[in-house]
Amino acid sequence: MIREPRACVAVVDDEFLIAEALSAQVENLGLNVCGTAATAEDAIALVEKHRPEVVLMDVRLDGDKDGVDAAIAIHERVGSKVIFVTGSREPATMRRINLDHPAGVLFKPVNERELGRAIDAALGSSPGV
Repeated sequence: MIREPRACVAVVDDEFLIAEALSAQVENLGLNVCGTAATAEDAIALVEKHRPEVVLMDVRLDGDKDGVDAAIAIHERVGSKVIFVTGSREPATMRRINLDHPAGVLFKPVNERELGRAIDAALGSSPGV
């Protein structure tokens, strides 16, 4: 797959093991993880600081705000592409995700191949075989 050199990806998930697994997959794809966050507020601060090209965003997060709230703020303030990573296929969740016009939606568990394709699409790259 063709990717921007040293593209930065932020990982936002309130479950530590999932955040670590996604981070490892991102690194296996040859990309940098600029940081992880477990709350919407921390996610916004992380993205404002590092300005990643892509954010992997869980919908349900610790705290008062969810991943959609964070994604909307990130879109307005920084413009990073947001790929939602969720365990829910509920219509209400999908409607909420679509409020932000996401760069992609992946359902847990995420495999490395589908993650790579989603990131390539978000970066505007042509996916390889």
